[in-house]
Amino acid sequence: FLLLFFRFGRRFESPLLWQSIIMIITMLLMLKLCTEVRVSNELNIKRRSFAAADSKDEEIKAPPKRSYLDFDLNYFWHWSKFTDYVQCVLTFTGVTGYITYLWLDSSLFVETLGFLAVFTEAMLGVPQLYCNYQNRSTEGMSVKMVLMWTSGDTFKTVYFILNQAPFQFSICGLLQVFVDIAILLQVYLYSSYPQKSVSHTAHPASTKAL
Repeated sequence: FLLLFFRFGRRFESPLLWQSIIMIITMLLMLKLCTEVRVSNELNIKRRSFAAADSKDEEIKAPPKRSYLDFDLNYFWHWSKFTDYVQCVLTFTGVTGYITYLWLDSSLFVETLGFLAVFTEAMLGVPQLYCNYQNRSTEGMSVKMVLMWTSGDTFKTVYFILNQAPFQFSICGLLQVFVDIAILLQVYLYSSYPQKSVSHTAHPASTKAL
């Protein structure tokens, strides 16, 4: 959404705008899927005992429902309903849009807004990178998917440079490629270690973490 506001202050090519819109829609759909799967797993967990004293199933209590108005930072972006994410995004969009309207004449604000927008996108692979580092494993991660990220980000960055897009796009595009290459290096390095079964939990904080 920041990239959309950036365009009001500094025009860039329409394909970049449409790419941002498609990415926003895709991320929201994946966020909806992640939320539904996570909540469904939490509600369906049951403990069963072969030689229990009674025949009743001992059911684990589901975590309390959280909304984006909870204000508990420990549960930020770990809410129970997809509508809470949508409401949070709309609130953020409204506040950011109003601030952008007030500061649209400031070139420093516009350039900073553009950098934050593209930098956020460039950091999408960092959660996966950190998860691999913590687990010392890339088990369960699709190497083909990472290769697709790398090829797509490379072509995108070349497009930025050749078409003289705003400098924020080129810098953060290169950063995104470096992150992808770092993940591929992890695949190579950790392949020499005994791979342990690791649960790569889908986290709604990042699309690439999937």
